[in-house]
Amino acid sequence: MSQNGVHILIFPLPAQGHILPLLDFTHLLLLHGFKITILGTPKNVPILDPLISTHPSVKTLVFPFPGHLSLPAGTENIKDVGNAGGPAIVVGLSKLRGPIVEWFKAQSNPPVAIVYDFILGWTQDLAQEVGVPGFVFYTSGALLISIIIDIWKNFEAYKDLDLVELNGLPKSPRFVREHLPPVCLKFKEDDPTWEIIRNGFIANTRSFGSIFNTFEALESDYLGFLKKELGHERVYSIGPINLVGGPGRIGKSYEANEKVFTWLDECPKESVLYVAFGSQKLLTKAQMEALTIGLEKSGVRFILVVKQLTAQQDEQGFGSVPQGFEERVSGRGLVIKGWAPQVEILGHGAVGGFLSHCGWNSVFEAIVAGVVILGWPMETDQFTNMWLLVDNMKMSIRVCEGADSVPDPIELGRRINEAMNNDLLKERAQKMRYEAYEAVKIGGSSKRDLDFIVRELAQLKS
Repeated sequence: MSQNGVHILIFPLPAQGHILPLLDFTHLLLLHGFKITILGTPKNVPILDPLISTHPSVKTLVFPFPGHLSLPAGTENIKDVGNAGGPAIVVGLSKLRGPIVEWFKAQSNPPVAIVYDFILGWTQDLAQEVGVPGFVFYTSGALLISIIIDIWKNFEAYKDLDLVELNGLPKSPRFVREHLPPVCLKFKEDDPTWEIIRNGFIANTRSFGSIFNTFEALESDYLGFLKKELGHERVYSIGPINLVGGPGRIGKSYEANEKVFTWLDECPKESVLYVAFGSQKLLTKAQMEALTIGLEKSGVRFILVVKQLTAQQDEQGFGSVPQGFEERVSGRGLVIKGWAPQVEILGHGAVGGFLSHCGWNSVFEAIVAGVVILGWPMETDQFTNMWLLVDNMKMSIRVCEGADSVPDPIELGRRINEAMNNDLLKERAQKMRYEAYEAVKIGGSSKRDLDFIVRELAQLKS
């Protein structure tokens, strides 16, 4: 069904884990006949190539990145500076507000709505200024956003507590202070950078609609909380977006990793643990040593993905696989250095578990594959995701916590062995996989919400 070119502007945050889900959503809008313009800066345009080669009608709106005093020249993506540089990138992008308003005024067929990443909350004020509805796209879960809204509403009450109990939320989640979302932890009053970010989160609550990459069977409590909190029903869950995902999801060639799949084909069903910590995280030498000893002691088959270190990272104390490890685990364990086809590995029948930092995209890849998550949360939303999976849904286990923690290798080996032989956890992982697939089918909750969004947008006229 064509929406006769109803024009939508998409504004992603330049960070891998944020761009991909929003481009998957954009792909869905394109399949429904919307006219799409994607806003970005020059160095982030190549990330759009797979989408544009599938949908040549996509237009790009490219502005030079205004920069920020604290960023090295030429930085345009969070991967260049790590999560700590995120706030400066957000503030740099906020300087585009004027040029975007000018662009809107000059269009004969301007966009009738803006869909923007939740970290770029200042975009909601921009949408108001040009007189179109803003839709905020959350690449994280509803629990995380419920926590952030609750903390910022009661900031003074929570400010000095070491243990924060969120009794206003369903199931009263509790966290030690350092496991709270970084936007709440690092917030500095009267610091202009943080004021822009906090005001952005508050602006998000005024957006016309909120779109979440999640699904009801996983987070119905918190989606319900947000509907109550925002005072309307336009809180949509359309996930797992990776199930309806668009072009560009399949990374480098399968052939390069053929030996991995040949090896997996020889392994018994659900016997292999996949170990990987996302695109940003490097382990220290002590952590790498504890992890490799733990894997060795566990007696479990595994695939370990490690990054190739630069000489500088090696000097900074980051760890690579200890010498002799690969020989000792030969036949039972495989080490992949560099990029790995994560989705395809998790989807292989021989894989039964995923030792992960619990970033939201990784959580969803595990859920879709029906594998048990063994969590080692380290930063950002990972602690709250872990609470949801372990304490609330009882479908995962914690094996370690914290960016600097070094697990006891013997205990780690024992936990890995237990989790990989736990039939109840495996059953719950399979049940959640079933729920995820049901959600995106016709009649499912995510399909229904996607149809609502399409109807809302299709009614808009310039």
